[in-house]
Amino acid sequence: MSECVRVKLSGGPDWVPFPAVWEVKSLEAEPKVKILCGNAYEHFDFSGCYSLYEGEQLPVYRWCRRTYVAE
Repeated sequence: MSECVRVKLSGGPDWVPFPAVWEVKSLEAEPKVKILCGNAYEHFDFSGCYSLYEGEQLPVYRWCRRTYVAE
């Protein structure tokens, strides 16, 4: 079984408390991240960039949009 890859989340609304780091199966398998937040999903895409976070070089996923949960 392969290890998960830690990624840094960047951007998004100031009032939404996102974790600074998220885990994905791999950059190829999950180039996009969707996080449920209340009645909406916050979407992040892999930016192709890397950033130093707590001494570790992490891929950066940037916030790109919000979609709402269908009722």
